[in-house]
Amino acid sequence: QVQLVESGGGLVQAGGSLRLSCAASGRTFSNYAMGWFRQAPGKEREFVATISRTGESTYYADSVKGRFTISRDNVKNTVYLQMNSLKPEDTAVYSCAASRTATAAAMKLGRVDYWGKGTLVTVSS
Repeated sequence: QVQLVESGGGLVQAGGSLRLSCAASGRTFSNYAMGWFRQAPGKEREFVATISRTGESTYYADSVKGRFTISRDNVKNTVYLQMNSLKPEDTAVYSCAASRTATAAAMKLGRVDYWGKGTLVTVSS
């Protein structure tokens, strides 16, 4: 069992930045591919970014590529999402995800073993 706790959400103006963090506990963090997904009001949950167990490989949704950066610290058992140039359409609940068996690439398709409860990001225009 892995517990995931997100933090760092909030209200920001368009063009601003936020950094989300996800602290993991319960198992060996470096054994898990990690990722971020989001769900906007009235929409289905969608892939945002994933990162491999070593951090060498990262994947991004086209809508965030060049603006968001995913990273991880396997000593601190934490994965981050740096979000720059935020847009109102980035408003959503952002959830951290972990997979013990899937690759970071496969996680894009929703192959997730554990989810965090999410943190709300609101971008005002």
